Amino acid sequence: MQHPMIYLFDIDGTLVSTGGAGTRAMGWAFEQVHGRRDACDSFSLGGMTDRAIIRKALRGIGAMDDEPAIDTVLAAYLHRLKVEMAAAPDARVLAGVARALEVAAARPYSAIGLGTGNTRHGAEIKLGAMGLMQHFEFGGFGCDHEDRGEVLAAGARRGAQRLARRLDDCKVLVIGDTPRDVYAARAIGAQCLAVATGPFDLDVLRATDADWVVADLTDPVALDALRGA
Repeated sequence: MQHPMIYLFDIDGTLVSTGGAGTRAMGWAFEQVHGRRDACDSFSLGGMTDRAIIRKALRGIGAMDDEPAIDTVLAAYLHRLKVEMAAAPDARVLAGVARALEVAAARPYSAIGLGTGNTRHGAEIKLGAMGLMQHFEFGGFGCDHEDRGEVLAAGARRGAQRLARRLDDCKVLVIGDTPRDVYAARAIGAQCLAVATGPFDLDVLRATDADWVVADLTDPVALDALRGA
């Protein structure tokens, strides 16, 4: 009998490309609340949680970064994200995603979830617009914690609960597109399949400790990892 498997998929750059909708929505939110559309321009958002992004940007512009301040920007961002996703002509599901989800779903004793820096609401907006949300009934989200490792830990616990198994009896496979996904997977003792469909190329991802590194989810190596990790 195979070990129960918990899959935790990242969203941006792994499952979908939003055509910049998230970045535009965040810039709009900061402009509305602080008059600074450029608040996030000085650092890479890849692999960060939404709350961590907002906190870093608030500090960068010299604004208060307590929880109410983050909540205010986050609410504006989520409001705008709906608008941007509805009018994002370049948004698309990435190569191989449909088949990857089929392979994961076909594995016995599996639970398919999200491991994302998006809040739950943000994930629902993005994946709902792309017709994918129905594949994911649980996950770890950026509203669980600002640290990505803690986000994945929350997702893994929920996956084990869905399988009615102890987490120690399950394997966890994180599928992501940034070094932060790999490091967070390692932090919780999970395996990681890294895909170069986001902002980081194959060489950067190969320099991490990922178990598998592929150009995209159409690669047979990726499908084999999903079947038998």
